[in-house]
Amino acid sequence: MLRVRCLRGGSRGAEAAHYIGLRLGRIFTGWVQRSYQSTQAATASQNTCAADDNKATSPVPKDCPVCSYNEWDPLEEIIVGRAENACVPPFSVEVKANTYEKYWGFYQKFGGQSFPKDHLKKAIAEIEEMCNILKREGVIVKRPDPVDWSVKYKTPDFESTGMYAAMPRDILLVVGNEIIEAPMAWRARFFEYRAYRQIIKDYFNCGAKWTAAPKPTMADELYDQDYPIHSVEDRHKLAAQGKFVTTEFEPCFDAADFIRAGRDIFVQRSQVTNYMGIEWMRRHLAPDYRVHILSFKDPNPMHIDATFNIIGPGLVLSNPDRPCHQIELFKKAGWTVIRPPVPLIPDDHPLWMSSKWLSMNVLMLDEKRVMVDDNETSIQKMFENLGISTIKVNIRHANSLGGGFHCWTCDIRRRGTLQSYLD
Repeated sequence: MLRVRCLRGGSRGAEAAHYIGLRLGRIFTGWVQRSYQSTQAATASQNTCAADDNKATSPVPKDCPVCSYNEWDPLEEIIVGRAENACVPPFSVEVKANTYEKYWGFYQKFGGQSFPKDHLKKAIAEIEEMCNILKREGVIVKRPDPVDWSVKYKTPDFESTGMYAAMPRDILLVVGNEIIEAPMAWRARFFEYRAYRQIIKDYFNCGAKWTAAPKPTMADELYDQDYPIHSVEDRHKLAAQGKFVTTEFEPCFDAADFIRAGRDIFVQRSQVTNYMGIEWMRRHLAPDYRVHILSFKDPNPMHIDATFNIIGPGLVLSNPDRPCHQIELFKKAGWTVIRPPVPLIPDDHPLWMSSKWLSMNVLMLDEKRVMVDDNETSIQKMFENLGISTIKVNIRHANSLGGGFHCWTCDIRRRGTLQSYLD
């Protein structure tokens, strides 16, 4: 069981202290948002000048195995996650805010235990076949270490069990020759980085840069403990008002809320990525990269790649159910915006941590090859009409754990150079 500290009980002095804390917290949150918004235009201009100066960009070591600038250059090496030992996360406030109401009973009953064994066995087999197909396509595949995620752990601020190492896209972001470990926002994922440490150390020893973003305490103050969620309508209203379950108490972000297009990296403020986390990334990547905030008509924003998936230079899949509020930015730059077809996944298929739109969560092997779900014939036709060959793999049971091909992978090396696709 997670410990939830009482913030409102106690003496009048405690109440006064709590009130002052709330006021200061709101002032700070507002300052973070205003500071970011007021400086973004100026820094973008400065970054453009700096980015055009070749001297500002650190060269990638010739033999470094890590080098990836976008989502579509020819893929040479990749990390694929593991479904082994995957556990249902405890039903804490941040999990509730990111899952569908029809599955809340599932989390309450099985939190801290294994996902259904038969389902997990099928997911493991699907991912193994996916790895085999990637290898046949000439891609080097690396896997995280197996971990027992059922082990309980305790920090000074919370207790939990783990979840999995299934989605490397959530925790790792490759920018050039640098691997960035995301701090993430779910307590059940606090120690997830341990499964990837040996791989990352190997890359580091071969010349890659390695950065771990500030690890959040995940204290109660990081979450709105009274976040009101009762229906999809509630979620729409809250998202429209810019209200999320995570606060601005400390930086947090999932790497999957960022998507790369050379010098321009796009991110959304979501249930797991706050403005402080975005600002940390902006400062860390400046001046060579420009970080742009996007927003969508999305009742439950969490991870950008099933909402806005860039699949080529000036080519993006934009979810028709979650339109982008800044889409004109891309149209004016001459980008082609494609609305993918409605997913074909049946209503009775369990999607404990994801939506049907995993159909657009594809993995580009290069500009003319895409890995897509074998069952999603509509989006296969869409790609074929674009002149892109489809590599079909069935990962329906793996989908249930919360991700499609893009989520289940982190591309480590793509054969390409750093360019700008937005100017």
